[in-house]
Amino acid sequence: MLTLHDTILEGSRLRRRHFLRVGGLGLGGWSLRDLMALKSFAASGKPLLKDRSVIFLFQHGGPSQFETFDPKMDAPSGIRSVTGEIPTTIPGVRFGSTMTQLARLAHKVAIVRSFVPGDADHNIKPIVSRSTLGANMGSLYARVAGATRIETAMPSAVALFPRAVSPDAGPAITEFGNIAGSGDLGAAYAPFVPGTGSQLQQDMQIHLPQARVQDRRALLNALDQWRRRMDTQRIGESLDALQQQAFGAILRGVGDAFDLSKESPALIERYDTAPLVPRDRISRKWNNHPHYADHVNTLGRLLLLARRLCERGAGFVTVTTSFVWDMHADVNNATMSEGMGYVGVPFDHAVSALIEDIEARGLRDKILVVCCGEMGRTPRLNAAGGRDHWGNLGPLLLYGGGLKMGQVVGSSSRDGGEPTSHPITPQDLMATIMHSMLDLGEVRVMDGLPRDLTETLGRGEPIRELI
Repeated sequence: MLTLHDTILEGSRLRRRHFLRVGGLGLGGWSLRDLMALKSFAASGKPLLKDRSVIFLFQHGGPSQFETFDPKMDAPSGIRSVTGEIPTTIPGVRFGSTMTQLARLAHKVAIVRSFVPGDADHNIKPIVSRSTLGANMGSLYARVAGATRIETAMPSAVALFPRAVSPDAGPAITEFGNIAGSGDLGAAYAPFVPGTGSQLQQDMQIHLPQARVQDRRALLNALDQWRRRMDTQRIGESLDALQQQAFGAILRGVGDAFDLSKESPALIERYDTAPLVPRDRISRKWNNHPHYADHVNTLGRLLLLARRLCERGAGFVTVTTSFVWDMHADVNNATMSEGMGYVGVPFDHAVSALIEDIEARGLRDKILVVCCGEMGRTPRLNAAGGRDHWGNLGPLLLYGGGLKMGQVVGSSSRDGGEPTSHPITPQDLMATIMHSMLDLGEVRVMDGLPRDLTETLGRGEPIRELI
């Protein structure tokens, strides 16, 4: 835990026994000092972890393959994309016309047109499913890598919901499954969820004389005070090298990573999706369903925060907004054309901003971006102008991570409902992600891992066209 009591701050001397509590993150019994000490041991063998992070944007509700990346404009009306199509920078490849900015970046991404989610249920696969032992995919990674990244003190797994960047946003949707769950792996490997009072966040509370402070702003202010105190009172001179590294990692990693104001105003504006769909454009029909507003107002900032976390050493960051891609055209959900305006436009804007930002920072090979939902949508529009659940095909976009980009993998039938090439399963997607992050050969012989975990990580085949 990060415990800074007022008793520590008395006078110019630091009470060593209290300071040693700084850095014990309460993760699986390890202190940060212990984890730092393990770094030299890990360096003596073959690296198990690759220098990569993942941002998994879960498109909750199930996006349509037609209106995103496989428009099928040669199919009859009622099947083809209701939003039309747009050419991309890959010759002969077209996206749905809402994806204007991503179309200009198509040569930097990979689109899978033969991704088969497997069923048509709202069960938050592939990010959490029976294939992931009922845990967030990031928790599987954390169980291998350790719940905390040794070099940076950042969590190995993080889950970002709208409240991470907007306290006024609605709560995370949990009725279809817990996106931040860790299954049987144990709470120590659950993703860190900022803004929702998770255990790890409680462990990072700071105790000050005025009151018990819990919000992120107060955390940042307190850490700034500690930086100044460390500088002016020369506290660091009394610590050994590992303690200084541990304390510095906390101050830099935790303090800076969650502070979006550290970014330039121009970059924040580039990510910002809130101005794209003013509230008065969202039909009064949806006033009682604020999930669209949460998506519009937070998606860009969530992806900016995800990039900051990965750049500073977080491992697997799951991002989701709300239950917005379920475009049935009924009392709870918009039509396909209306919904793509509310949901698809911010998605195109935010994901393209993320890709451009990663490219500009030279992090293309170090951050893998994955975008998909739990299902696709039916080949034929329903009578109200929506598309219903469909498990036989769904859209999948990947970027970066050292994989081969600028291509479309697989193909689909004329009606966009079935793969006509080798189907890519959720297990194959997980194998691709874990191949990017881990030496799976070393994982198989690693001592201390549960057998069901090693078996799970061994299922599926990495998408061969990307490797």
